[in-house]
Amino acid sequence: MRENDTVAVYFVRTMLHALRAQPERAAALLAEAGIDQAVLESSVARVPAPAFARLWLLLIEALNDEFFNLDSHGMPQGSFALICRGLIQEPTLEKALRQCLNNFALFLRDIRGQLTIKGGRAVISLRTGIEDPLTRVYAEETFLALVISLLCWLAGRRIVIDRTALADTRPAQEDDPLLWGANVQLGSGRTEIEFAADYLRLPVVQDLAALKTFLRSAPQWLVIRYRNQNGQVAQVYRYLRARQYGQWPTLLAMAERQGLSPSSFRRQLEREGRSYQQIKDEVRRAMAFECLRQTHLSIAEVAEHTGFQEPSAFHRAFKKWTGESPGSYRQRMLSPAGAPPVA
Repeated sequence: MRENDTVAVYFVRTMLHALRAQPERAAALLAEAGIDQAVLESSVARVPAPAFARLWLLLIEALNDEFFNLDSHGMPQGSFALICRGLIQEPTLEKALRQCLNNFALFLRDIRGQLTIKGGRAVISLRTGIEDPLTRVYAEETFLALVISLLCWLAGRRIVIDRTALADTRPAQEDDPLLWGANVQLGSGRTEIEFAADYLRLPVVQDLAALKTFLRSAPQWLVIRYRNQNGQVAQVYRYLRARQYGQWPTLLAMAERQGLSPSSFRRQLEREGRSYQQIKDEVRRAMAFECLRQTHLSIAEVAEHTGFQEPSAFHRAFKKWTGESPGSYRQRMLSPAGAPPVA
């Protein structure tokens, strides 16, 4: 991680939730990590990523729980490493994911993950026995962040999430599109994430040597990697998002704008798990979701706005992203319930 990487204070509150009745103990750990306690009073504050990583490790040691006491049983120190050792032995991402969910179930008592595959869509859904809504949303987000980030590491590439639904409401975060994708539903009554099932056929590319290196900074590095608003990926994403599709620069022009050679630009994006084309594809999805939810543009106009030459190509792409047509998605978003389809 770089010194100028930052993490939203929301995620600091998530880790400190177990110490909400022990403010002095929480303050001491924040001070030891180098985080000013005053940042917790702001909803938009950010903390340096290295300090966030230090706090992560300090809390795990203080609580003897790699799940921050968000579950009634929790994960004693060493649990995460034990889970990972089994995953690198699996041949494909699907087998690794199924084992990952089973292994988490060996430790956690209040939260369970289940993988469902239907056609070309894969859905990880959660069943949670936590009664307090705030604890529940913190636990569910932590669980999903660890699982998805692990999948990205095992495959050596970023898994693009097409739909995220969180059962409980909570304030929208600036980091949400980076971590959960552009199609996020808060307060949906169920918690699940959906992505293309093609990813599950990818091979596991990590081995024991890579695991040893990985564990020196995991899992906090995983979470920071996908919650960093100052990284190259985030900068490019914001730049494209603020412009119409026809105004997007080529890779060479974008690299020049960032003050980098094309090869250095590619390498920086690869270190953050994405390519320039992948970022453009994700921005197109975000634009499509936003237009369908918030405008009265026709489907054909949305297709043109997002760079598709033919509405039929947009229909096919949208069906691949979400498992439903643009029209049915719009109708569902405009309905009072807005419930996601059952996979």
